[in-house]
Amino acid sequence: MPTPGPDRRRPPIAVRKISRRKLSDEVFDRLLKEIETGGYPPNTQIPSERELMAAYGVGRPAIREAMQRLEKLGLIVITHGERARVSQPTVADVIGQIEHTARHILATQPQSLGQLQDARSFFEIGIVRDAARLAEPADIERLEAALARQASFLKRDSGGFVAADMAFHTAIAAITRNAVLEAVSRAMLHWLSMFHASLLLWKGHEHLTLEEHRMILDAIIAHDEAGAVEAMRVHLQRSRGLFLSKNS
Repeated sequence: MPTPGPDRRRPPIAVRKISRRKLSDEVFDRLLKEIETGGYPPNTQIPSERELMAAYGVGRPAIREAMQRLEKLGLIVITHGERARVSQPTVADVIGQIEHTARHILATQPQSLGQLQDARSFFEIGIVRDAARLAEPADIERLEAALARQASFLKRDSGGFVAADMAFHTAIAAITRNAVLEAVSRAMLHWLSMFHASLLLWKGHEHLTLEEHRMILDAIIAHDEAGAVEAMRVHLQRSRGLFLSKNS
């Protein structure tokens, strides 16, 4: 009886099943590629539903579902009775789309508020350093006006005081000429204000808030990067201390 030789059979091939995609997914991918590659430039109209149906060989439901997905992403604007138009979203628009999700996280995950405070401190200390280096006369004028406006609400309108506080910090971010930094700064402050407005108001310490803002502004005027960083650090550390005392 012959000795059996080595088993030359090939090992089984790992086969990935072919998933069956919805027609609307295919339509979405094609339209998205056209938008991303400039086939449909910003502010131009997309072909009508009937034209897309004929071009892609699909029914109206697939077209409409794909278009609705694009609208939710902020990539197109759908107006009744008109063709959909390609939008030109800003960074602020994109961040605004996650507001409801952010609010849900902050409301249901207690640790997230502290994490947001930490992120804000890290973020604003970096921003103020650049602001002190880059500030021009027009920037200083805007900051002076923002601080004066905040002082005008002292002891008469706590809501206005908080809004002006946020505007002061956002104006610092705007000095960087970076739309992403400005939009993120505005969003973080807005989210914090919805859950802990007292972190911005520091009721009973409004004068101290204004004094610390003045110190930050004076350092920016002097283009003193280290001084601006230290003034902002002290300002935010006090806010962080208040947050911890209120939640301990």
